[in-house]
Amino acid sequence: MLKLPGTELTVVVNINKTEAGAYTATMDSPDQGAFGIPVNSVRFENKQLELKIDALQAAYKAELVDMVLKGTFTQMGQDMNLNLSQEEIKKPKALRPQEPQKPYPYHDEEVTFTNSKAGIKLAGTLTLPNKSGKFPAVVLISGSGPQNRDEEVFGHKPFLVLADHLTRKGIAVLRFDDRGVNQSEGDHSTATSADFATDVESAVAYLKTRSEIDHKKIGLMGHSEGGLIAPMVAAKDKSIAFIVLLAGPGMSGKELLPLQSALIAKAQGAPEQAVASTTKINSTLFAMINTTDTREALNNKIINYIKSEIDPNELPEEFKNNELLKAQIDQLTSPWMRYFLNYDPLPTLAKVTCPVLALNGEKDLQVPPKENLSAIKNTLSKAGNKQVTCIEMKGLNHVLQECETGSPAEYAQIEQTISEKALTTISNWIAQNTANK
Repeated sequence: MLKLPGTELTVVVNINKTEAGAYTATMDSPDQGAFGIPVNSVRFENKQLELKIDALQAAYKAELVDMVLKGTFTQMGQDMNLNLSQEEIKKPKALRPQEPQKPYPYHDEEVTFTNSKAGIKLAGTLTLPNKSGKFPAVVLISGSGPQNRDEEVFGHKPFLVLADHLTRKGIAVLRFDDRGVNQSEGDHSTATSADFATDVESAVAYLKTRSEIDHKKIGLMGHSEGGLIAPMVAAKDKSIAFIVLLAGPGMSGKELLPLQSALIAKAQGAPEQAVASTTKINSTLFAMINTTDTREALNNKIINYIKSEIDPNELPEEFKNNELLKAQIDQLTSPWMRYFLNYDPLPTLAKVTCPVLALNGEKDLQVPPKENLSAIKNTLSKAGNKQVTCIEMKGLNHVLQECETGSPAEYAQIEQTISEKALTTISNWIAQNTANK
């Protein structure tokens, strides 16, 4: 168990000895859903073990005493005690008290619908307060990365909890697997936020075919990147009755990501110098992406910058290893990243005329509330939208849990999936904004 500020993480190191006598290793962080992290260097001599994990900017040194490795795990300049043994750590199954258990007191149905623009079929779950009736409805839009219909991450299922809460309050909910995930067709790796917006459009179109849905009361609710996608759809489709932005960005990715990485690094105890150096490098790389047309040219420009213009002492570990460098460049030059870095959400937000609820946690380190909520509120107000509610919820993190530091390292350790106060705020607001339509 590795003790971090506000949380504990299970660490597993898998060490193998080759026939030639050399050692290889990988590392797992099961609480964070990370497995097979490459260990770049393994040395074991005279009962002394040394590991170097470039991807985590980390190292581990220990001495083997009575079949227990007693040592120190170092990450980004911070030392932490870490003992390893072959005894399995028996952690109790994470408690998720908010996850509903069947049978539900409402109707739930597996559904599929087609995105004709992309030529793919998407799969999801529609929950209805009853089998018959006319209900307001909301489409849930997940955050970045390939997500299933429950937006399952760190052992939590926030969209399952949201859907359960809203459906019990009389609101129908459609949630679906991202393209290329589980039962949905398509390729997630080649898609951008604009492509995901067409998936949401097809979800709305599907709801309009259902007799149980009040077609004048269909809204969108997006979390994180989903809060960037919801306005894209609402700006084009004036039939959208409302949108809810949960930790939605109010700035471009090239502005947001350096701020995000600096806040998370500080929360995890990184030295100021390391934070400043990484922020400077990332900002420069993002600017290159913004001004370079082709992927090949960008690839070359990034490599030249890293090798010729950065002081080796300031270079983050992930850029020192050739394989990791290639992986970093592939990520930076992917279609999704290029689009996300350059997309400014504010001009689109200015075209949204329906009621908007923007809700952030006070301790959100991924989409900081002050900078993003103020940008969203100012943009909508200047555009003349008078149906805007912006709320910064005290003590909540990026996934709307009650937390201590806001660090992503806490997400898995917190039993709560979503603050009950946040759930009530969301459902009350939707009820108020659909009552008279």
